[in-house]
Order: sequence, then C-alpha cells, then structure tokens
Amino acid sequence: MDFTPFTVNVPQAELDDLRSRIAATRWPDQIPESGWNYGANIDFVRELLEYWANGFDWRKTEAELNAWPQYTTTIDGQKIHFIHVRSPHKGARPLVLLHGWPSTTTEFSKVIGPLSDPVSHGGNAEDAFDIVVPSLPGFGWSGPTREPGWHPGRIADAFAELLEGLGYDHYFVHGGDYGAVVAGQLALRHPERVTAIHLTFLVTGGRRPEDGEATPEEARLEADQAIYNATETGYLAIQATKPQSLAYGLNDSPAGLAAWIVEKFNSWTDNGGDLESVLTKDELLANITTYWLTQTAGSAARLYYETAAGGMMGPSAERVETPTYVAVFPKELYRTTRRIAEHHYNVQRWTEQPRGGHFAASEQPELLVDDIRSALRTVGVDRVEDVTEGARA
Repeated sequence: MDFTPFTVNVPQAELDDLRSRIAATRWPDQIPESGWNYGANIDFVRELLEYWANGFDWRKTEAELNAWPQYTTTIDGQKIHFIHVRSPHKGARPLVLLHGWPSTTTEFSKVIGPLSDPVSHGGNAEDAFDIVVPSLPGFGWSGPTREPGWHPGRIADAFAELLEGLGYDHYFVHGGDYGAVVAGQLALRHPERVTAIHLTFLVTGGRRPEDGEATPEEARLEADQAIYNATETGYLAIQATKPQSLAYGLNDSPAGLAAWIVEKFNSWTDNGGDLESVLTKDELLANITTYWLTQTAGSAARLYYETAAGGMMGPSAERVETPTYVAVFPKELYRTTRRIAEHHYNVQRWTEQPRGGHFAASEQPELLVDDIRSALRTVGVDRVEDVTEGARA
C-alpha cells in the first residue's frame, strides 16, 4: 500500500471567495426572541459569519492541522486521508479514533497529544498509544465519495485494510456518532484484529418485550428519547432520503452550511445554554471550514442515505462480542442502560461521566482521555514494538 504525505495548503483564492460569499449573504427573517426554537439562531449565525469573514484565521488552523503527520492512500477506489502519530514511548499500542457527523478529524485535536505522549501531558508512558485518525470517506480530506455504497460496513473494511497496510495486526478503536457505528462494524467484520472498542455512542434497539417492565431509569430515558425523536431528527430524515437536494445549499452558501452544522453543535453539546462555554468560534469554524474547502458537506450527508440503503440503519442483528468499554456522557443523544446495551455489545466497563455531550473529545477532552486510558490500560494486547519503519506511514 502506498502512502502519500499530505499537507493542508488551501489556495488564497478559495479563502477570498469564501469571504466574498459571506459578504453577499441574503439573510432570512426570524421571529423576534425565538432563539434556537425554530433552528439555528440568526443572531448567533450572523456573529459567527462576521467572525468567519473578518476574525477567523484559517492559516493558523492549517498550521495546527499540519503539526500532525498526515497521509493519503487509495482503498477500494476511494481516497482516504488519515493522521498517523507514532508515540515517542516504546511499546505504545495502536488506537484508532473515529469521528462522525457533522465532525471531522478536528474533533480529536485536543486528545491526540495526551494519548500519544502521556508523559508530556501529566500521564504515564505505559498509557501511550500510536494514534490513527482517518477522515471518514466522503468527509473532509477523504472526500467526496464518487460512487454509491459507502456505508459503515464498507468503511470498516477500508479502515481494516488501512491498518493492515500500516503494519497493525491488532488495535483498539474509539468512536462516537458514526465513528461508533464503524467501530462496531470493524469489531463484527474483523474480530481477529480489533482487541477492544471504546464508545461514547451506542446503537441499541431499546427495551425488548422479554425485558419486562422498564426500570425507573429506563422509563426516564425512554421519555427523553421520545422527545428527542419528535424534535431533533429532521436532519436525519432529510440526509437519509434526499441528501442531494440539501447539498446544493450546503455547498453554495457559507451561511447555509454554518447554520446546518452549528445548530447541531448547539443542540448536542452540554453547554447550559451557552455554546461558546464548551466550544469556541475558532473550534466551530475549523470544522465548518474543512467541509467548505473540501466541498464535502453533501457527500458527508450522503452517508445517512448509504446506511439506510445498505440496511444498516439501527442496531446490528449480530451482537458485538469484542470487549466493549463505554463512557456515558450525560447529554449524549441516545442514552440507554447497561442491561439493554449488553444485548448488543460485550460490555466490560460502563462509566457515567459527570458532564459532556455528543462531542466528548472536543467538549471534555480530559474526561475522555482519562476514560480511554483507564479502560484500555489492562486489556490484554501485545504491545507493538517490532513494526518496521517501511511498513508504517
């Protein structure tokens, strides 16, 4: 497998075009004092776009991205971009970090360093990992996809091939959102390679008839889920059925793209009513600008369509027997209980976190790093010490 070193280097003309499009935004109306009730708050989006055009420094973000070794390769006809950070500590174990929608690899910018070089971040060398962070096909620098069929199973197969090419026979996988779905598929399709998975997001079918009455906690979670399903899943219906219609607006309008994405970050983070208390404008725009510059908002949305078309929407019919470690953040989208989760996953550890939402690596990086370290510290896996330089990017 050939790996090509990759550097983010966006032509200035593209950044100038972005600013001119922001300046030409034709703004919609909004009912006064309606906040986020109808969707993205116009006051917040206006402020965000003003900063995007006149304050946000993409070149700084670019430099931060390029601080990590990045590569591209082609697997199954699709370009795959990935970050590969080898730990300075001997015996570091391989860990794959998988993002979802509407994230990119920027979601993990705060955890790559502590996980790969724990000693420099107050930890211990025995907790060191070699880190691989792929962009999902169709997302960011791995996109867009050019043919149908890129569902989570196919993505899992591509990533298994990538990791084999990097010389990793066994590895851990962490995932949230679609990253958790792909992690589950990796465990199901390549169980001989995936030693354990660590998840912040679970796909379960809910309580079964044979489970009997709901526990008080399950009853509360089911009520919360009913509200979420009724008020927060319009995006899913659109992206799973007509993503192409949506793509025109997302690809042509910076305001449209920003509003579509930032509304989810506002709804899905544990922010107490103040999004910027957990994510700065720079962090939000690093993610949004990646979609804009790579023109992948449409192909990223298309993952939902491909998942539905592939019959993979919802829990797998097979139980994941790979040891599974779960960090439960209180504002995660789909909450369940351990007894229900164990129908679908071989749960070895279930840790309730004190705060955090759907984007744990961005919102609460310290909590996530600590949970990954604690969960995987004693899992039996041979430490990777003899992989040759020629086999690794």
